[in-house]
Amino acid sequence: MRLDGIHHVTAITADAQRNVDFYAGVLGLRLVKKTVNQDNPSVYHLFYADEKGDPGSDITFFEYPGAAPGRAGDGMIHRVVWRVGSAAALDFWSERLTERDVEARRVEGRDGLRFSDPEGLEHELVITASSDEPLAAEHPEVPAEFAFLGFDGVGAYASEPDRSRELLEGTLEFALLDQPQGGPLWESRGESRGALYEYHDAPAEPAVQGAGTVHHVAWASPADQHEAWRETVAAAGMRPTPVIDRFYFRSVYFREPSGVLFEIATLGGPGFAIDEPVDQLGQKLSLPPFIEHLRDQIEPNLRPIVNPRQVAA
Repeated sequence: MRLDGIHHVTAITADAQRNVDFYAGVLGLRLVKKTVNQDNPSVYHLFYADEKGDPGSDITFFEYPGAAPGRAGDGMIHRVVWRVGSAAALDFWSERLTERDVEARRVEGRDGLRFSDPEGLEHELVITASSDEPLAAEHPEVPAEFAFLGFDGVGAYASEPDRSRELLEGTLEFALLDQPQGGPLWESRGESRGALYEYHDAPAEPAVQGAGTVHHVAWASPADQHEAWRETVAAAGMRPTPVIDRFYFRSVYFREPSGVLFEIATLGGPGFAIDEPVDQLGQKLSLPPFIEHLRDQIEPNLRPIVNPRQVAA
């Protein structure tokens, strides 16, 4: 029983429109679901991914309008790493980001490109050596050969990463990879995909959850193994939530010993196409059946969003 890499990464934004402009307009991801935070239906939950909304390419944001800027610290994800196909893709993104006043810097010692979104969330592009299926979105300004191809991994701050070794290696069956420099580097690889989980030394400043920070990282589980994973995590001394029906997938949450909030989310089923056709994903406000009856209360309080992809079409 192994997890299939990253399912999604969820972060926080203070401004949904600016968020859409960057992730859909600049980075070329597809806005595949415009819905609300099911635990707080008064705010948006936006999902960006490849063309079909596949797990493994899905970065999501809770919008808390006007939220103060956050600061990644001990026990938090601070970097999201994406795959691209070539050195030419890194050149393309360096030029595209610079033209849009986004500072893009090469990674010392390896082929990579780092930049931050408008609220400070750090991203890195790396040339993939993986045979995993490429997960790309279509964008009129991004040639297909330069598109993002899904997640390569995430980087987390941890002051005592060894505290997590037993859980990662013995329970979640992550593999510890050779790492000549830096902190521990783990890989989660299942039957369909894999992703990396890397620890870095925590800064002295305390963590502050807010705009531009990651809320949690979700790992992918086949649906028929989901309950078994919950039981396995509980037996390891973690405190997982009950299985929560999110309509588009099912979720279990717990904090790993270094403090990072993990989710195990299910693979399979119709996914985001359960309530709208694939060719229309993200065009309307989608509400799961268990809060659809609140639409008349929810929708008027959400600021309208203009999707650059729909404008371009």
